[in-house]
Amino acid sequence: MRVFLAGGTGAIGVPLIRQLVGAGHQVTALTRSAANVAKLRELGAAPAVADALDAGALRRVVAEARPTHVVHELTALPKGGPRSARDIEPTNRLRIDGTRNLIEAAVEAGARRIVVGSFAILRDAPAADAPTAVREASEAVRSLESQTLEASRSGRIEGVVLRYGLFYGPESGSTAQMIAMAKRRLLPTIRGDRSLLSNIHVEDAASATVAALEHAPAGGMYDIVDDRPASFSEIVETLAAAASAPRPFSVPAWLPRLLMPYMSRMISIRLRLSNEQARADFGWRPSYPTIREGLAQTLQTLAHAA
Repeated sequence: MRVFLAGGTGAIGVPLIRQLVGAGHQVTALTRSAANVAKLRELGAAPAVADALDAGALRRVVAEARPTHVVHELTALPKGGPRSARDIEPTNRLRIDGTRNLIEAAVEAGARRIVVGSFAILRDAPAADAPTAVREASEAVRSLESQTLEASRSGRIEGVVLRYGLFYGPESGSTAQMIAMAKRRLLPTIRGDRSLLSNIHVEDAASATVAALEHAPAGGMYDIVDDRPASFSEIVETLAAAASAPRPFSVPAWLPRLLMPYMSRMISIRLRLSNEQARADFGWRPSYPTIREGLAQTLQTLAHAA
């Protein structure tokens, strides 16, 4: 395959390039910054510098790459993950306008298939009392998905949507930040925590994307998550144990709601997801079935890199 990857330097972009190149595919990776060109070349990808919100520039670099397949992993999140509504606004634009531009560029370049990375936690319409930022983020995700599926239904290009769980792993800045906080005993559990969060190691997210490029039925939409969801507090306790950090302290649920309303809403979601359809339709299964195995690998990898 000749793959054009939009979003080549993010948490999933780096392991995805490694896996695609390792499987013998030709990869062109998009970046907004010329400062990332050397990194992409080191990974084995041909760099393409353009802003996905500039439709003309994007069409030019996609046409030059002549891809058979396109992958959409565009985000503009802070390295440590979003902490407020303001942090998510640039990614909302990429999920709406960037998706439109990328689909048009892919169709014009003659690509056969586009695989689009979505966010499982925001897949459904939020409650009526949800903060404006949550509603806007959810609307952007639904736009990304509907544009992809409509392009597939109309026969313009084969579209596949992957709804990823919460990313974690060595390439994830938010994971590194949480580890540092846990070691300083600054990452608490929540009393009475009833959340249910589905997670996915970035290497597993990448392997699912490669499998979907090759084998997923056109027009499919899949939850890409590990085998067992966990509460936020269980994630914190597992992380602390894996990092040999002090036992976390606990706080009442009202405290994060007061101090971090956006993050509090995200970590209190209760949503049980399943990877069964991805297993059945294109034979993918996670190498790290739960966050316990995945965090053990993450800590080991980070220790070796230190």
